Amino acid sequence: MQLYNSLSHKKEEFIPRFEGKVSMYTCGPTVYHYAHIGNLRSYIMEDILEKYLRFTGLDVKRVMNITDVGHLTSDGDTGDDKMLKGAKREKKTVMEIAKFYTDAFFADCAKLNIKTPDVVAPATGCIDDFISVISSLIEKGYAYEAGGNIYFDTSKLDKYYVFSDFKEEDLAVGVREGVEEDGNKRNKADFVLWFTKSKFDDQELKWESPWGIGYPGWHIECSCISMKNLGEYLDLHCGGIDNAFPHHTNEIAQSEAYLGHEWCNYWFHVHHLNTNSGKMSKSSGEFLTVSLLEEKGYNPLVYRFFCLNSHYRKSLVFSWENLDNAVISYNKLIDKIAPLTADKSGEVDTSEYRRFIDEFDDALGNDLNTSLAITAVHDVLKSKTNAATKLALIAEFDKVLGLDLIAAAEKTLAEAEASKPEIPAEVLDLVEQRKAARKEKNFALADEIRDKIAALGYEVKETRQGTEINKL
Repeated sequence: MQLYNSLSHKKEEFIPRFEGKVSMYTCGPTVYHYAHIGNLRSYIMEDILEKYLRFTGLDVKRVMNITDVGHLTSDGDTGDDKMLKGAKREKKTVMEIAKFYTDAFFADCAKLNIKTPDVVAPATGCIDDFISVISSLIEKGYAYEAGGNIYFDTSKLDKYYVFSDFKEEDLAVGVREGVEEDGNKRNKADFVLWFTKSKFDDQELKWESPWGIGYPGWHIECSCISMKNLGEYLDLHCGGIDNAFPHHTNEIAQSEAYLGHEWCNYWFHVHHLNTNSGKMSKSSGEFLTVSLLEEKGYNPLVYRFFCLNSHYRKSLVFSWENLDNAVISYNKLIDKIAPLTADKSGEVDTSEYRRFIDEFDDALGNDLNTSLAITAVHDVLKSKTNAATKLALIAEFDKVLGLDLIAAAEKTLAEAEASKPEIPAEVLDLVEQRKAARKEKNFALADEIRDKIAALGYEVKETRQGTEINKL
């Protein structure tokens, strides 16, 4: 597989460190509110990547964190504590908020056919691990205490800005309104590993530590949860493009300082879902959720289909018109599959099956080109191969695409059959007589019977899927 690596800024052949096995880490949600569909675009594409790797025969272990610890998530570790904000908004405890929105997140994922990772680790369950790694970073000289907090010292690194080239003086601390520079830092790029002092005196979740009662910084949880569950070497780290800096940059800094060697070989970043007014976010005034899509009558899998028709490294513009177009395309695809499900007899043509599997594999193997993978489905449907082969291919493709194509097609066919008027027994008897005449190559008799059927108000015709009877 050729996969774009954000670390090298180019497509590379994806080669796991240990043959046949892939360690994969996904940055999980901060569970203070519902996930909006922009967040979920990243999880859809990461799900496709995981399922494609499994499709190619690799053994994937995927880990995701759940951020249920309050922390500061803006420039220079300032900004809002989102968990505390959510708790105050709903007059609940932080842990009640975390439980509710964690469940809501995975309910949305289920509706979008996003597989639950093999390991899901809430940050609150790993406090001892955070303290252990931070203590080691202090001992190694990579961290220091100032103003009651523990900071990572970025000046100790040969290269800090690994995803993009910055100059320290260009770091936008104090530029954005409401963001103040942290005077405890030795360097502008330094970041907090552990807080005992912050602007939030009413922080609900705090723990004992060697540095006083406090709570972890934003970045340490992902490094520790990954290393705890996947070991010292990570093959693949995923997340939204907005996490590349500072979050993923800081993960690399602290992980490699702690380990003493390179940590993760491949970085997979999904670009933004935008609206016509800009990047989608919970504070933008257009808070679109899976539940809202359902309330408006949309199948969540149509949104998944909408995402798959664009490349993950391109920003995608959401509008209701664009989603309506996706509905039309998805329904047309289902309508083409539906007749195939009427007759599942026959043998799979192995040579044709292999040919189309290779086409699908080539599409996704080229930096996860999901739109070309959808094209492969259409190519199967347009081909002259038999129904059994087409259904087998679509079922195999859908293990990765996750669009419920055959189930939706069977439902469409059943609804179409249920809506058809009951055909009189006399017409059905004549249809069987016509079939027998055609089988005996008595086409004159077959035409005569067809005329009798027409006189009774019905039309009969032969299709690839069999004999079709319709009312005139």
